[in-house]
Amino acid sequence: MALVSPPLCNFGWKAPDFELMTPCGERHSPTSAMGEKGLLIMFICNHCPYVKGIADRLAKDCATLQAEGIGVLAVMSNDYRDYAEDSPERMVAVARQHDFTFPYL
Repeated sequence: MALVSPPLCNFGWKAPDFELMTPCGERHSPTSAMGEKGLLIMFICNHCPYVKGIADRLAKDCATLQAEGIGVLAVMSNDYRDYAEDSPERMVAVARQHDFTFPYL
């Protein structure tokens, strides 16, 4: 059963360094995406019903955060070989469909 009220995140936690690519081959890391006021890293996927339900709002909220100086990265959290809907081609389509203004890695 999914949580209706997810736990509050630890805002002081430091993410380990990593480098991931978008489906188009652009490389991003926490350092490259860091905004002057911080960084939001999301773990999402195309086939998740919760992500599908909030994708448009998520895009708008992230654009607002970016305008306020917070960097944003989204990491597709599945092996797309197991979930065809999460393929790199579909990632590009979903990002365009919902006007993601952040890298979808």
